[in-house]
Amino acid sequence: MAATITFRPDEDARLALEELTADGTPVSTAVRNALIEAAARHGRARLRAEAEAVAADPHDRAEADQVLRDMEALRAW
Repeated sequence: MAATITFRPDEDARLALEELTADGTPVSTAVRNALIEAAARHGRARLRAEAEAVAADPHDRAEADQVLRDMEALRAW
């Protein structure tokens, strides 16, 4: 379902929009693409933060190390 969004750009947003539409790209396309790219960056940053938190958790690290030691003991060669 499409929705109409209205916003009042500040000077920085206006300049950014001018840059994104300088090649003839419609404003709606430029805004849509910018939102999608921003959401993707946000998602990657969230996943990176979660991974860093897990990597910094000493209990988690100890458990992972134990699993690796257990797996090494099961190797056939």
